[in-house]
Amino acid sequence: MSDQPNLARRNMIIGTTVAGGVAGVAAAVYPFASSMTPSDRAKAAGAPVEVDISRLEPGQKIDVEWQGKVVWVVKRTQEMIESVAKSDALVADPESGSNQQPGYAKNKLRSIKPEVFVAVGICSHLGCSPTFKPEDNVFYCPCHGSKFDLAGRVYKGVPAPTNLIVPQHTFLSEGKILVGEDQKGA
Repeated sequence: MSDQPNLARRNMIIGTTVAGGVAGVAAAVYPFASSMTPSDRAKAAGAPVEVDISRLEPGQKIDVEWQGKVVWVVKRTQEMIESVAKSDALVADPESGSNQQPGYAKNKLRSIKPEVFVAVGICSHLGCSPTFKPEDNVFYCPCHGSKFDLAGRVYKGVPAPTNLIVPQHTFLSEGKILVGEDQKGA
């Protein structure tokens, strides 16, 4: 045996130890780092939800879940947009004076962009989910006959007392929206 240290063996042992240590630290840190992103349960409880609307065709509606509620995203056609103005005399709150929408959606169409309507799909009467009737330009609640126009404004003389709720939302891009948060803080 020689008293000379085996440098190759020492370097291999040091390298293996360092690699094992790095792997151990990564294994220990990963659960903590991944716990910082919201879980599906947290998203349902209120975390904002990103919605891809890039494939949504004019006249179509998609449903997403936010805070345990169904949220509708409707891409309105020009005819649908025009139908909202025609329903002013039929709805209970034509100016959307009630506080059912963020300030930036307090307009005739109750939306940021005329062609995209976002609303919580729950009837303000007893919590049923109205049906989208694009051929009639309404949301119709089959439970007790309430009707809402395509801006979510409640018709006069129906059981529902208020307009549909427009949640906070923002456009992240032309094809994506974020429901449950707005970038303006409005």
